[in-house]
Amino acid sequence: MTATTTSQPTVAILSTYPPTQCGLATFSRALQAGLEQEGVTASIARIVSTEEGAARAVPEVAQWPVVVTHTAGSDCARLLAALNSHDVVLVQHEFGIFAGADGDEILRILDAVERPVVTVLHTVLTAPTMHQRFIMQRLITRSRALITMTQTGRRNLIKHYDVHPDRVEVIPHGAADVSRTDPQLLTHDSSTVLTWGLLSEGKGIEWGIEALALVQDQYPNLRYLVAGQTHPKVRLAEGERYRFALMHRARSLGVWDRVHLIDDYLDGEALARIIRSAAIVLLPYDSKDQVTSGVLTEAVVAGKPIIATRFPHAIELLASGAGILVDQKDPAGVAEAISRLMDDPALARSMALQTHAIGEEFLWSTVSRRYAQLLAMATSPKVRSPLARAAESLSVLTSASALSQRQATIMEATKR
Repeated sequence: MTATTTSQPTVAILSTYPPTQCGLATFSRALQAGLEQEGVTASIARIVSTEEGAARAVPEVAQWPVVVTHTAGSDCARLLAALNSHDVVLVQHEFGIFAGADGDEILRILDAVERPVVTVLHTVLTAPTMHQRFIMQRLITRSRALITMTQTGRRNLIKHYDVHPDRVEVIPHGAADVSRTDPQLLTHDSSTVLTWGLLSEGKGIEWGIEALALVQDQYPNLRYLVAGQTHPKVRLAEGERYRFALMHRARSLGVWDRVHLIDDYLDGEALARIIRSAAIVLLPYDSKDQVTSGVLTEAVVAGKPIIATRFPHAIELLASGAGILVDQKDPAGVAEAISRLMDDPALARSMALQTHAIGEEFLWSTVSRRYAQLLAMATSPKVRSPLARAAESLSVLTSASALSQRQATIMEATKR
C-alpha cells in the first residue's frame, strides 16, 4: 500500500491492544473505532511483551484492525514495513510498553519510520531521570505534533522539556456514553460507592475500605464495590498480594460483608452496567502527580457524583464543583465526603448535573473527531510550520548514523 493523497490519511496506531489488559490497550481500541466512524482508515500496530507474545503464541497473520504484532525487543522489520505503509504513525507512549531501559526501543523504531509521527504522551514526568529525559526529548524532536490529555500535562511538558507550545495539543481522554440518564438521588436504603480499574498498590482502595468502616453504623446499607483485576504486570511480579491485603483489611475492620472485590477485567457493557448502578464514584489514588485518568473521564461522562483525591486531573476537572476533592491517604476525609453526599441529596444531584453537563466533550465521538482533524493537518505540507520542519531536520541529523545501522539490520534480516 502506498501513501494516500486524500484529505483523510491512513493511520497506524502504535500501541498495546486487546486482548492485552491495560488502560492503553482499551484506549487504543476505542480510538481506532472512533477514527473509523470519522471516515479515517486506522489500523493497529500492536506491541506485546516478550512474556505475552510467548504465552499467546501470536499468529503470523493478524486480524483487522491489527495489521502487525511486534513482540517488544524483537526484530522490527515487519513492524516498520507496516508503519511505513500508512500516511501517519500515531504513537501511544508510556515508558513501560516498549523494550529496553525505560522503553527506549521506541527510539530505534522511530529512527526508521519514514512517515510523519504524532505522539500521545500518556505520562509526562516532571522529575525524569537523565535517560527518561533523553527519550522524551527524542520523541519531541521526532514528532510533528504532541498530544497531552490535560492542560496540566501540557503545562508540565512545556515547563520541563524543550518544546515549543505551538506543537502541543490537548485532546482529552475519551469515554464511552454509558446511556447517561437524569442523575439519580441518593437514598439511605441502597447505595453503592464504586471504584474500578486494574488493581495495584497506589490505587488507595484501602482508604476507601477504612472510610466505609467509619460510616458503617450511620449508613447500614452502604457498600463499597471495587471492580477490576490485578494489573497483569503486578500479578506477574507480586501475585495477588495487594488484593489479599485489601481482603484482610476489610475483615479486620468488620466490613467484609460490605466490600465486594470483583476479580475480572471489565469493559464495554459489563462495565457500563456497574457504573450506572453506582451512587458515588470514588477515586482514592495515592499519587499527587497523575495528570490523566481514564476512570475519572468515564465517571464524568456517566454523570456521577465523584469523590477524588487531589491529583492533577481531578483538580482540573472537579475543582469547579463537579466533585469533592480530599487529601491523599485520608480515610476520614473520604468518610466525611461520603456523609455529605448521603445526607444532602440536593448536593449529590447538583454535582451529578455538573459532571453530566461537562461530559459531552469527553465522549469518544467528540475526541475521535479532534484526533481526525489533527492527523489530517499533520500530513498536510500546507500547514506544516517552519518549526515542525526544523524539528524534522534536526531529527534527521541526530539519527542519521543510527538509521543507517537499523536499515542494514533490516536488510540483513530480510535476506534470511
